[in-house]
Amino acid sequence: MAVRRMSRWGLPGLLAVALLSSAAHAAPQPGDRLTAAVKAYEAANAGGEDDDGGGAEAQRWRLPVVGPAADAARKARLVQARSLLDGVDLATLTPDQRLTAQILRFSLDERIEGLGFDESRMPFSSDGGFDVALLYRANGMRLKSEAEARKWLDLIATTPDWYAVNLANARRGMASGFVQAVPTAQSVLDRARRTAATPVAEEPLLAPLRALPASVPADRKAVLIAEGEALLATRIAPARAGFVSFMETEYLPKAAKSLAASDLPDGRRYYAYLARRHTTTSMTPDQIHDLGQSEVARIRARMQTVMTQTGFTGTLPEFITYLRKDPKFYATSRQQLLEKASEIAKRADDQLPAHFGVLPRLSYGVRPVPASIEKGYTTGRYFGGDPKAGRAGGLMINTSELDQRALYELPALVLHEGAPGHHTQTSLAQEQTDVPEFRKGLYFNAFGEGWGLYSEWLGEEMGIYRDPYELFGRLSYEMWRACRLVADTGLHWKHWSLEQARACFTDNTALSPVNIEVELARYVSWPGQALAYKVGELKILELRHRAEAALGDRFDERRFHDAVLLQGSLPMAVLEQRIDAWIADQKKG
Repeated sequence: MAVRRMSRWGLPGLLAVALLSSAAHAAPQPGDRLTAAVKAYEAANAGGEDDDGGGAEAQRWRLPVVGPAADAARKARLVQARSLLDGVDLATLTPDQRLTAQILRFSLDERIEGLGFDESRMPFSSDGGFDVALLYRANGMRLKSEAEARKWLDLIATTPDWYAVNLANARRGMASGFVQAVPTAQSVLDRARRTAATPVAEEPLLAPLRALPASVPADRKAVLIAEGEALLATRIAPARAGFVSFMETEYLPKAAKSLAASDLPDGRRYYAYLARRHTTTSMTPDQIHDLGQSEVARIRARMQTVMTQTGFTGTLPEFITYLRKDPKFYATSRQQLLEKASEIAKRADDQLPAHFGVLPRLSYGVRPVPASIEKGYTTGRYFGGDPKAGRAGGLMINTSELDQRALYELPALVLHEGAPGHHTQTSLAQEQTDVPEFRKGLYFNAFGEGWGLYSEWLGEEMGIYRDPYELFGRLSYEMWRACRLVADTGLHWKHWSLEQARACFTDNTALSPVNIEVELARYVSWPGQALAYKVGELKILELRHRAEAALGDRFDERRFHDAVLLQGSLPMAVLEQRIDAWIADQKKG
């Protein structure tokens, strides 16, 4: 293994050496050094020391390599890429190359700084982690042949090794005090227990085998399923049981008593970094907190106005209580909730051509969150598709606890997670041509989540909200994201209690109690991520209004959306430069 690591991570370095030494013999092209930097960066992303150059298809059948050695190899590649990029003269590049260099510089700086905090010591959160990585992979996995089924069996057979290396990382966190808080540790333990107790008939890891196409003979399919069940009993179940024991006897007793990330070792610097990383800005936690407070006040005023349009004559808190408790606002079956989400998705699809010049080729479906992970999971999420693998995007709807899944919130959720939200944005990025591969899958949280929240706002122009209740649901979702700015910085920077953070949501949104608790658990265990949504949305709206003011009657919404989306995910400053250039270009035309 050590020999493989040396030979693999040395390839980009050899390329760079060859590039630089050749300069004495032949004049390099202006983009050559940028190309070398991109290759070093992509090699780091491809799996550290275990990258075998097989690309996305090879990565589909293996899990990432994690741990100190892998992180060290990744950091070496990233530092090498940054050094190469420093020598690039932007003035000599084409516009597309300059954009690549700008994106690459931001991503390299963010990742190199992040590796300095050794975040792999914390390999799980309240709604994600290494223990559910294969469960996520199984969702939407389409095995086309017996050969692919064999690859899937080989992959899930690595479960014990995967658990072992991640538990080693977690133990490093325990030894250094870099650990999740007690509530998060308890929720991960609860999830581990549920996963370990999953009946064989409901096991998600076996679902791809059971869904093999008819082209695989029935007797061969039966053999493959039997082999999967044997792996489950002999390798996967023991690993899961061991994880339960680890969380019970080792991790939970050493979990952090403080909820604040700023109380971790070097925590103040760490959380300030997380704020910059997730917002792709230089905003401080205090500035973000103040922004959240002002947005709460602004949105609450509009909620009052929309409430009066429903005919309700009581106070806003009374209206919120009414929305949470009246059965007419809730589905009565899982299927009904899925069908309602599907109907909204098709109405949105019907409007997309009027608002976008370019739409993705890849489709998406509406699916339930897998039962094995639905408890404690967010109300909805988007799972990216892969046209090469024959997998559509997935709008995941949590169909558990139906009395907590309000129908008046569903339009905003569908727009955010499906189209024109995450599905449109990530699929268009994936379908880019003539750009480095890394740009197709790159995801800056402020851009992606800001676009998702902007898509909820756009739903008003698209006519998706059909009554004041659904419009109030959108505002409730927007308030939710404003409260995120307040609660995340409150918890992790200002040492708020859960009760203080909870108050913003209970007092100002129509979110159900279950959703509020799930969200609070997420903020505690994933500090900083919640800051991306509102910051990103406000910047996109600012740029739209700037374009409208500058162009007047010449403003074309479809072209504006294309300008925002068609170059993939961008840091906020780079997006602003791009839209300013687009505005100038539109003025010329």
